Amino acid sequence: MPDPKASAAPGSGSGGVDFDPFGVDRDTSVGEAVADLATALRRQVAEASAGAPVPSEPDAHDWPSYDAPTDQPAARPIAELSVEGLLDDLERVTRERDTYLDDTRRLAAEFANFRRQTDKRHSEMEERAGSRIAEQLLPVLDACDGARAHGRTDVEPVHHMLVASLEKLGLSVLSPIDQPFDPNCHEAVMHEDGDGTGPTVAEVLRTGYLWHGRVLRPALVKVRG
Repeated sequence: MPDPKASAAPGSGSGGVDFDPFGVDRDTSVGEAVADLATALRRQVAEASAGAPVPSEPDAHDWPSYDAPTDQPAARPIAELSVEGLLDDLERVTRERDTYLDDTRRLAAEFANFRRQTDKRHSEMEERAGSRIAEQLLPVLDACDGARAHGRTDVEPVHHMLVASLEKLGLSVLSPIDQPFDPNCHEAVMHEDGDGTGPTVAEVLRTGYLWHGRVLRPALVKVRG
């Protein structure tokens, strides 16, 4: 009995009729079939270029809708570009740049002023804190001065070290003997006649001190003249 698979050749349709979709004989080699197919495609392209109808692109309404972002400015058509328009755009951008630059300079100046004020307040707070400490140590210095006035030389090293340490922090000792009387730094508690040349300090009864150039305590003095 003949084999039904052997009786039907590949590519044959019903009834044993041969069908070749490209018009190429079955016995033709593959290379020749590809060449014939390429020739047929070239012919179709040439006919389309010569005016043959070609498939049209879909209409705009066939494309999916897309809403452009509204926050972006619309691009200016190339036909509308001109020298005047470019100059206007340049002037506008220049004004915006100047505005931003002025704002930046103003903020920089305000920050610099704020920094100076902050540094000044910090320095003043340090001076006030140091002056309070020095003021609390004034009785110790007065006790050392009293002991020295009575001939106690053993307090000299302590007095010298204490004054030297405070001077490094901003303390200054007022020594106004034979200097003109200054009511801002001196407090007169005694008076004696002079030669008429003007009031001068004849004797210091209690030492006065300055803290960073400011009077911490005026000196009690005896004025001559």
